[in-house]
Amino acid sequence: MTNLTTEAIAKLSPKDLIKALQQVDPADPALRELDIDVIARGIDPKKLGQDEFADLLGTLGDLADAGADLDLAKMDPQNFARIVSRASKEQIEAVTARPGLRERVLDEVFRRMEVHFRTDRAGATRAVVHFRLTGGASGDDVYEAVIEDASCTINKGATRESRATVTLGPVEFLKLATGNASAPVLFMTGKLKVKGDLGFAAGFMSLFDIPKA
Repeated sequence: MTNLTTEAIAKLSPKDLIKALQQVDPADPALRELDIDVIARGIDPKKLGQDEFADLLGTLGDLADAGADLDLAKMDPQNFARIVSRASKEQIEAVTARPGLRERVLDEVFRRMEVHFRTDRAGATRAVVHFRLTGGASGDDVYEAVIEDASCTINKGATRESRATVTLGPVEFLKLATGNASAPVLFMTGKLKVKGDLGFAAGFMSLFDIPKA
C-alpha cells in the first residue's frame, strides 16, 4: 500500500510524487482520505520537466476517472492559479497537446467561470461571447459564454450568435483565466484577437472573480 498521508506527500519531491501516484492502485483506501489540495501544494512545475508536468495532470485525471476523489474541480482556485502561474509556456503546451488532457483542463477552467461569475456586476447584461482556442487536434475548440438573467452559462460549441468572438491560444487563455496575463497586453501583442464588440470583450473578464496565485 502506497503511503499517501499528508506528511508523506510533504516529504516527496515533485518527481517522486508523480511516481507515487502512477504506482498507486485506484482502489487503494488511502486515496479516499487524500485531499487534492494536499497534492497541489506539492506541485511545483518549475521542478518538473515539460512532459513530467503533463504526466502529473494526466495521472490525476486517470485516477479520478477510476473513482479516486482527485478531480481538478475540487482543487482550490488559488492552488490552481499558482500551478498555472509557475508552469512554463512549454509545459502548458505539452498539456494542451494531449487531446484528452487538453479537454479536461479547458473544460475545468470554463466550468470555474460559471462558478466565479460576479452576479453583482452583471446588471441587466445579456450577451454571448465565443472563445476560439487554437491548436486543437481537430481544429479550434469553441466554448460559448452566455450572460443573461445575472448568471453565466458555458456551452461547448456555438449555439447562439455572439456579440464578440475571442480567439487565442490555450496557453494564453489559461494564463488569462487564472490572473497570470492581461487581456489588453495579449491584444496589443497580437496573441488575442477579437471579432465583434471590442469594447465589451475588453471588459468581459471583469465580470468574474479571477483567482490570485
